[in-house]
Amino acid sequence: MRKHLLIVGFLILAPISINAQKPTTPSASYIYESIQKLNFLGSVMYVAAHPDDENTRLISYISNQLKARTAYLSLTRGDGGQNLIGPELRELLGVIRTQELLAARRIDGGEQLFTRANDFGYSKNPEETLSIWNKEQVLSDVVLAIRKFKPDVIINRFDHRTPGSTHGHHTSSAMLSYEAFDLAGDKDFNSDLIKHASEWQPKRLFFNTSWWFYGSQENFENADKTNMINFDIGTYYPLKGMSNNEVAALASSQHLCQGFGRLAQRGSQQEYIELIKGEPLNGNDIFAGIDTSWNRIKGGKAIGDILYTIENNFNFKNPSTHIPQLIEAYKLLQNIDNKHWKTQKTKEFKAIIEMCAGLYLEASAETYSSSLNQNININIEALNRSNQNIVLESIMLWDGNTVNKNITLKNNQKQTFKTEYYISTEEDYTSPYWLNKKGSLGMYEVESKSLIGKPETPRSVNINFNLIINDFPLTITKNVTHRYSKPDKGELYRPFEITPEASAKISQKVIIFENDKPHDISIIVKAGKDNLEGYVEISHPNDWNVYPKNQKVFIKHKGEEQSLTFTIFPPKYQSEGFISPIVHIGDKAYSKELIEIKYDHIPFQTVILPSESKVVRLDIKKRGENIAYIQGAGDMVPESLEQLGYNVRILTLNEIDDQTLSKFDALVVGIRAYNTLDNIDFKQQQLFNFVADGGNMIVQYNTSYRLKTEQIAPYKLSLSRDRVTNENAEVRFLNPNHEVLNFPNKITQKDFEGWKQERGLYFANNWGDEFTPILSMNDKGESPKEGSLLVTKHGKGYYIYTGLSFFREFPEGVSGAYRLFANMLSLGKEDLKLEAKLND
Repeated sequence: MRKHLLIVGFLILAPISINAQKPTTPSASYIYESIQKLNFLGSVMYVAAHPDDENTRLISYISNQLKARTAYLSLTRGDGGQNLIGPELRELLGVIRTQELLAARRIDGGEQLFTRANDFGYSKNPEETLSIWNKEQVLSDVVLAIRKFKPDVIINRFDHRTPGSTHGHHTSSAMLSYEAFDLAGDKDFNSDLIKHASEWQPKRLFFNTSWWFYGSQENFENADKTNMINFDIGTYYPLKGMSNNEVAALASSQHLCQGFGRLAQRGSQQEYIELIKGEPLNGNDIFAGIDTSWNRIKGGKAIGDILYTIENNFNFKNPSTHIPQLIEAYKLLQNIDNKHWKTQKTKEFKAIIEMCAGLYLEASAETYSSSLNQNININIEALNRSNQNIVLESIMLWDGNTVNKNITLKNNQKQTFKTEYYISTEEDYTSPYWLNKKGSLGMYEVESKSLIGKPETPRSVNINFNLIINDFPLTITKNVTHRYSKPDKGELYRPFEITPEASAKISQKVIIFENDKPHDISIIVKAGKDNLEGYVEISHPNDWNVYPKNQKVFIKHKGEEQSLTFTIFPPKYQSEGFISPIVHIGDKAYSKELIEIKYDHIPFQTVILPSESKVVRLDIKKRGENIAYIQGAGDMVPESLEQLGYNVRILTLNEIDDQTLSKFDALVVGIRAYNTLDNIDFKQQQLFNFVADGGNMIVQYNTSYRLKTEQIAPYKLSLSRDRVTNENAEVRFLNPNHEVLNFPNKITQKDFEGWKQERGLYFANNWGDEFTPILSMNDKGESPKEGSLLVTKHGKGYYIYTGLSFFREFPEGVSGAYRLFANMLSLGKEDLKLEAKLND
């Protein structure tokens, strides 16, 4: 498991373990704050485009200071970004970022919502964004989110009035929110959504403005603030022992895959929101004119009379003394006609009663997973840590069985027992619901409308604890988890998951054949049950061959794997296609891969996706054999180069010296290395010396912000934010006779076909005369960009800077990207060989 620091003091903020779904153990302060939130009937929805777009300072302030129910609607899951902590990209990166958002919300007190929009990568304007997204569907999802959550106030992170000034996804999120504000209250808009959530009209729509949007602090100070509200988001919370900004910093620091770990801030700080639609302002209150007390709903006054008394006289030493009054108020709530507030506050009531009683209810499976048509053993633990009269009447398994108990839960006397749970053949596998069907470039396909907007797939293996508390029946539902321990980590939890009885994967997602010689590949079969027996075959393109046609598989224990070797025979000509393993068990065939995502800061994740690998027979030549690689933010380039037949060695900065570098023909610097490697500046001269002595140095893209050195090249070179997001943008050859386009492979326009997501990013925009620009390209309506590939001779070798997105194209098996990179590595190598022969 990759190791990352856990947040110290996390349980101060929320009684939820970062390790899956550990039963809560809240403090009295947390219970008191939960009662304060129970007594506030107002809600706010924050809207933006991606994970990390959200203003955690404002979300935390609204949730913890104003006590309002608060949600962040992120239109996408951030699938199109980079990953600073591991190799996962695209869909798997979206899974990680979803969980990082949920981790952030557990800290700042918000809830998390999504649409079906897919983050397809950087977009320069909303016109492009909304042409790739299905605008009608995303707008419908935003309306649905508003109707379900029913916010009184919506706050947009971005300005709908400034298209083209920021990421197209950003502006689009604001434009869609602006339009949805009115449509959510229109019963004629998408009337089929009404059955999922009734129409709702929010009161106000704000834009979360700041000096940044005005260009300078001075401009903002002089701006008209008539329609603005400001908050001191630096407020201190004695119950937490932390300020709001400290809470917010912990929340935003959960975005580890984006490198958002940051220092906490303390002290007074102003935050501004600008009214852009809805009821006029009245003072500095976003809820002005909105009754946020229990008087808001018919019959609510009697509930409020009880609850406000509890809040004003809260017993921090023994919260359980409030349970009789909480039950009395809970009974009154069940007679309320307002379905929305009844549903929401019932959920809060149950949680608070459970916390006040110190109830510890756990259902732990003896295994972390099961396949279908299996019985699993579950350990039940029930503990009442109060003097309240509580009886565990029964437990109801969601498989339909009920186990009667009628056990009195005496104060601090633990009750444990076992039960069996049947995983039926009707259950769905545990996997992110938005990945169950293949979507489009801009949209995820979700069959069930009831799932749209949910942050993750609801767990289906649950147990109802049917309790009698002071003669009042109350049911509390718990997800089944798996509790275990490790000597070096102590007690751990992970979600219980339903997986296929067999899954298979090919270790390489792209298999490159540089000639027509056969390759051996490994098929790894994983058992989801004991005594798995069957056979495996490989589906392949017609012009490719596989030997043998099938192989037997037998795995004795669940969770174990068996590796089978098949030989793949490519055609003699350039060709590409896909191969897929198929595992036959009895009369069933399994062709999906079980992917596990393990990081300490998020719960364990399993993703079930079609198992396939791209096979590419290349017409490719290369020079040089030994490649050094300096890793930056993480990519699959070293593995890709190895498939071309290169010997690749990953070097740490400490290993870089003249003697070590002399063993290599070329050195490749990974993406964003000059942004992430603190001491790389001290190695620059040695790297330049390597080039001068005849080596080739290829530097892949770095962001222009926070470079670790002022000189990333031996000559003048400045980076910009220039990029070409249209992966099909025309590529023009500025120097068609340059060696990099002709040796050892002739590069043509065909080599730029089939590129994915983008052409490239963070191109150079200013360079010395020593450099030769090779390519020109641009997005529609923009000036030509010539800094995507720059080459210069330095001594005997070559230095190359490239913003072309090889790190995206290699994992997709884009043949032209491989051919061009081989030419970059081969620059000058023929001359060196000739020189060596002459010297001999």
